Amino acid sequence: MIDHFGLTVADYETSRNFYDVVLETLGYVRMQEFEIPGGMVAGYGDGKPDFWVQTGGRCTGKLHIAFAAKSRADVDAFYQAAIAAGGRDNGAPGVREIYHPNYYGAFVFDPEGHNIEAVCHAPA
Repeated sequence: MIDHFGLTVADYETSRNFYDVVLETLGYVRMQEFEIPGGMVAGYGDGKPDFWVQTGGRCTGKLHIAFAAKSRADVDAFYQAAIAAGGRDNGAPGVREIYHPNYYGAFVFDPEGHNIEAVCHAPA
């Protein structure tokens, strides 16, 4: 249903560096980076860019973005990389049965304060 999503940030370089490290654990890479009027934009994906980070100032309010993980080990790697890259804990990796019995996720606040998540829906 969603083709791509963009996030404006106050500190482009910090956010780009954070997402370079964190999204790699899920198989996403920075596929494009180019100049736009007033700054820069980076596109991440695995086949085509579908998550974009760009200059433009901090988004008002906080967003929740969940990235699909292929395995629980990928969720664990995502969480560890995010914390090491300066993210703040918002829920260590684990099963969240409130959603469903195989919902395995981890939550971290990114450098801009957004709640980002990696989730795997496969059974253990």
